[in-house]
Amino acid sequence: MPPSSAGGGVTVLDREFSASSLSGLRAAVLESASAAGLHDDRAIDVMLAMHELAANVIRHGAGRGRLLMEVTPGALRCQVSDTDSAGTGSAGTGSAPGDVAGGLTLDGLAAGSAPAASWPVEHGHGLWLVRLTADRVQVSSGPAGSVVSVVFTLPGALADR
Repeated sequence: MPPSSAGGGVTVLDREFSASSLSGLRAAVLESASAAGLHDDRAIDVMLAMHELAANVIRHGAGRGRLLMEVTPGALRCQVSDTDSAGTGSAGTGSAPGDVAGGLTLDGLAAGSAPAASWPVEHGHGLWLVRLTADRVQVSSGPAGSVVSVVFTLPGALADR
């Protein structure tokens, strides 16, 4: 059984990544999301969202990062950070209008809601895709780097409430 994390969940994936390891990261995320109980389409959503966040870290951040996935009661929690091994990092994804806090974006669009346009043509469609597929998204940025926390509700979790 995977080790428990400090957050009370069970760690199902904890991996550092760089440009050369994105393909393997996608495969590991898909396998972990499926093993957590997500159906195929939803597991693919998780994989796409995590790929977008990892690609942002590579392109706009430290060039490498870390992905942590945990299963908690009712949810798959994912965290992507761009801090480098020295802990100095960079604010790769940054905070901007439209970032999500508590499930609502600063511009009023709820996580999981479709935006007015069918596909944004301006820079930033990666975070748009993450917000569209995830149930909850939080972006934080500081001198040590950026961290994006994403939650995907597991099947049956809403019925258990």
